Amino acid sequence: MTAKGAPSRQLLTPTNHLLILTDHQPQMAFATKSLNIAELRNNIEGLAKAAKLFRVPTILTTIAAATFSGKIFEEIQAVFPDQKPIDRTTMNAWENRQVIKQVNAYGKGKIVMAGLWTEVCLAEPVLSAIEEGYTVYFVSDASGGVSEETHAMAVTRMVQAGAIPLTWLQYLLELQSDWARQETYNGTLTIVKEHGGAYGLGVLYADQMFGSQDGMR
Repeated sequence: MTAKGAPSRQLLTPTNHLLILTDHQPQMAFATKSLNIAELRNNIEGLAKAAKLFRVPTILTTIAAATFSGKIFEEIQAVFPDQKPIDRTTMNAWENRQVIKQVNAYGKGKIVMAGLWTEVCLAEPVLSAIEEGYTVYFVSDASGGVSEETHAMAVTRMVQAGAIPLTWLQYLLELQSDWARQETYNGTLTIVKEHGGAYGLGVLYADQMFGSQDGMR
């Protein structure tokens, strides 16, 4: 066998997928217990900023925003200020005509999703998209369930159906892929510093000590 040194086709690139963010709203967050809400909101913001930086087509959707769940998290709306979320009555976003219209318009074979709650408004569209032939990834730490068990069981169910789990930081760095990509280099470092926890602190320290170019190479 001879190695070719080519990246896996399973890896995400800025142009081979779209992102769907589902029901990141106050009423849904109040009952989320699988992850600390402050951490959840940090991760969601990091994920949204990553998609914006790499110009990934992004669909924002909410459920019963005016009557029950409230507006989409301000962190997400601030990243996409001119984009109005698609509001739904169906728990399964895949059953909403406007959502599907946008999915079809983007024409991507891979879809990345994150949402509240994992066991309902994330699992249902993930399973539905897989059944229609899409390769689906879900961001586990930008999603949450009403308990650790419900989140874990939903993750297991999605993985058993063929969905691919990843984290928001993994998503960001997978899109950057090569530190020689200067057009997104500084933006990636900024997101890492702001939302990357211990890794972000390490990057900040390296930047202060050595300068951002030398600190990451």
